[in-house]
Amino acid sequence: MGEMISIKSRFDGFEVPAYHVPPGNARRGGLVVIQEIFGVNEHIRAVADGFAADGYEVMAPAMFERAKPGFEGSYDAFGVGRGRALMERTPWDQAQGDLQAVIDSLKPPVFAVGYCWGGAAAWMAACRCEGLSAASSYYGRQILSLRSETPRCPVILHYGRRDDSIPMDAVEAVREAHPALPIHLYDAGHAFNRSGHEPFVADAAPLARLRTLQLFYRASGVKGEV
Repeated sequence: MGEMISIKSRFDGFEVPAYHVPPGNARRGGLVVIQEIFGVNEHIRAVADGFAADGYEVMAPAMFERAKPGFEGSYDAFGVGRGRALMERTPWDQAQGDLQAVIDSLKPPVFAVGYCWGGAAAWMAACRCEGLSAASSYYGRQILSLRSETPRCPVILHYGRRDDSIPMDAVEAVREAHPALPIHLYDAGHAFNRSGHEPFVADAAPLARLRTLQLFYRASGVKGEV
């Protein structure tokens, strides 16, 4: 279990709340877990706890805190609408400053993983922020509009073939812009990692997580067996 702390943003000095979880065993590195449009809710905290159990010191910043303090959205149409509205009020330069501060607060190596809006934010951070060793992005629709940017560290992308919100031609446009980029496709829809909720896909989620952990291990500089 973690606790909420605050990190001063590099964008404007705003105190960004972050769910912090120390590593459950020998520390493998720092990890920034970037939320969906629903905030740092029970699911994101569970994701953070899971990675901490694997040995990562985890920070999950509340990226919408300026617009809606303490926001945790529901997964119904109302919650989706609220989350999208807050997303529109969170520009990328602000997100960059927040994430840079979180990265700076962690001892290297530092990694990032993001989901939905956070998937695009993880891509953005890999392209613009300093100090990341690798990033894993899950179903980041807005990567399409950021595909002209080039990551500074190894990145992998995860998409569901049946994701109605991210058509395959958008995924192929990202692949065309970055031919060497590992893009993993799963027999799943959007939010297939959201355990305990209907989009969850029992085959896809563990495989994507395994690939994410393998990426972090390869990028950590550690030699020998896990």
